[in-house]
Amino acid sequence: MEEALHFFRTYELWVYLLLGFGGLVYIRKFILAWQELQSAVFGLERDSAQGRLNHAASILVVLLAMVMMEFVLVSFVAPSLPGAIPLLTPTLDVLATPTITLASASPTPEGTQVAVTETPTVQEPGAGISCVPGQVMIISPLEGSEIRGVVEIVGTADIPNFGFYKLEMKRPEQANWLTILAGNEAIKESTLGAWNTSLLPPANYQLSLVVVDNQGKSLPPCGIQIRVAPPEDTPQP
Repeated sequence: MEEALHFFRTYELWVYLLLGFGGLVYIRKFILAWQELQSAVFGLERDSAQGRLNHAASILVVLLAMVMMEFVLVSFVAPSLPGAIPLLTPTLDVLATPTITLASASPTPEGTQVAVTETPTVQEPGAGISCVPGQVMIISPLEGSEIRGVVEIVGTADIPNFGFYKLEMKRPEQANWLTILAGNEAIKESTLGAWNTSLLPPANYQLSLVVVDNQGKSLPPCGIQIRVAPPEDTPQP
């Protein structure tokens, strides 16, 4: 199913051109058969013209139905199935190195130690790797936060010609991303979905938001790193 939808999206223009050409051919045949039917005198001629007229009308109805089916598949069905639009999701390197700032820019004598200070990164909502405020960003959870159980993921997935979005996760040492949920409606600073982490082993994880337009093109994914904590012990009665 996904392969067929990908085919119809890829060759959408050619499908419309082919159906349009067929429509022009059978419109001409319909007009000629109609004219022949109007000018026919004998019953045999009228029956022959009527048969060609009915045949041309039937083909035109079929072609129109195929055009409508192509439009529905490409515009509504394919965007709701993320797998129908294959994406090459780049691997995120969210283990960012702190910025190192020299305390003094003036030259120092040989053998003199230069004091260095690390500038801490201030985490703000949506400040992840490759996030675009107002278009592609994860607001909650925050970068580096610890989560457990069912977590509500809040953010924005709203780009021009929006198609769909998906949320993916993986361990930092893994290469392949796993899609945990997807949606086909644009979201603006609201809930993207709920992620159940209760079955995951406690560890560091990377969370990525990918937003795709209706032509299959996506912005760079917005990614953060979080830590899944073990579930809290159930209090004894």
